Amino acid sequence: MPQIDDTQLMQLMDAAKASIRHAYMPYSNYPVGAAVLTADNRIIAGVNIENAAYPAGMCAERVALGNAISQGYTQFKAIAVFSPKGEISPCGVCRQFISEFGPDIQILFHWQGQLQQMPIKDLLPFSFSQTQLNA
Repeated sequence: MPQIDDTQLMQLMDAAKASIRHAYMPYSNYPVGAAVLTADNRIIAGVNIENAAYPAGMCAERVALGNAISQGYTQFKAIAVFSPKGEISPCGVCRQFISEFGPDIQILFHWQGQLQQMPIKDLLPFSFSQTQLNA
């Protein structure tokens, strides 16, 4: 499991919170921010980006990971997700997307009044992976 200290966890969640000012959500008015922590401790953020054709929109988690990947990063320790509208955790598509990069990536989110932290494998047991493609 990746080593992440409390300071990094708070910086990651703070980056997710700060990024929501750039969210593009003209239809739902539901801002979401995310931030990923790379293996070399860089923090890269993303926000939800809506589209009039709803399925074309992107969740903040996938935008943050896409931003990191486009900068050459493919190894991640953690990802935080935040919305000022309330409790939120990665959706099913985002869970699958995150799991592509490793089962031990830590996910941070607020749920039931608490800051939760758990590996993606606990949020998405039995994920679809390269193992199934090579079966």
